[in-house]
Amino acid sequence: MGVNKVILLGNVGSDPKVRYVAEKQPVASFSLATHERAITRKDGTQVPERTEWHNIVMWGRDAETAERYVRKGMQLYIEGHLRTRMWEDRNKVQRYVTEIYVDNFEMLKRAEGGEQA
Repeated sequence: MGVNKVILLGNVGSDPKVRYVAEKQPVASFSLATHERAITRKDGTQVPERTEWHNIVMWGRDAETAERYVRKGMQLYIEGHLRTRMWEDRNKVQRYVTEIYVDNFEMLKRAEGGEQA
């Protein structure tokens, strides 16, 4: 038995790009940034702030919703699972990417200066 569960709360880094695959199935992809604050430990050690970028993938109705309403800077809550895929580039070098496939999401805050979703 295994568990593959991801929960993220972050800001959208780019407007979703939507493409259509077999039988006109929409797929949206975009980046999401999560942020860890800088801290000073009790022993005085400083840990700098850190931003982690995630590749987000949405399918079907979620992809259509993302295309209409999700914009750069918006805050999202995402539940999903990890998928890593491999491909060969034109130089025959194997490349890997890990993506978050969305199972559920909520739009929390709109982007600064953006339209209301």
